[in-house]
Amino acid sequence: MRVLPALFCALVLAPALAGCGSSNDGSKDMDTGTGIASGSSRMTLGVNSYLWHASLDTLSFLPLTSADPFGGVIISEWYVAPTSPDERLKVTVYIMDRTLRADGLKVVVFRQTRNGNVWQDATPSPDTAHKLEDSILTRARELRLATLGQSG
Repeated sequence: MRVLPALFCALVLAPALAGCGSSNDGSKDMDTGTGIASGSSRMTLGVNSYLWHASLDTLSFLPLTSADPFGGVIISEWYVAPTSPDERLKVTVYIMDRTLRADGLKVVVFRQTRNGNVWQDATPSPDTAHKLEDSILTRARELRLATLGQSG
């Protein structure tokens, strides 16, 4: 029965604590997810923050169901593109590492097509997840370079 309190904390408290990962001192330093900075009491993300922020930026066109910065999972709602009203996509991003590495990111895409008034599961193009991963990694590198440029 210990699972229920842990599940409650994960589902109820994590979103409330999601804003705790940033400092209010006005600085533009990005938390790299590597631990608490010396002399600072701010909390850090459980995953690489470049990947985290890049994922949120890349998926900004999608409505999100949940975003857990400590577990590194982002889940979108179903999205229907205006140009394809009989098709919808749902995306889940897993950030599995605290370092900025390509193998620390996994994107899963779900696709459904409409047949009359019923949505049916369909196979997404394998390129879709790969292209999203590439976009997230490219954006993460841009964020990292921008942060390194500020400190030099």
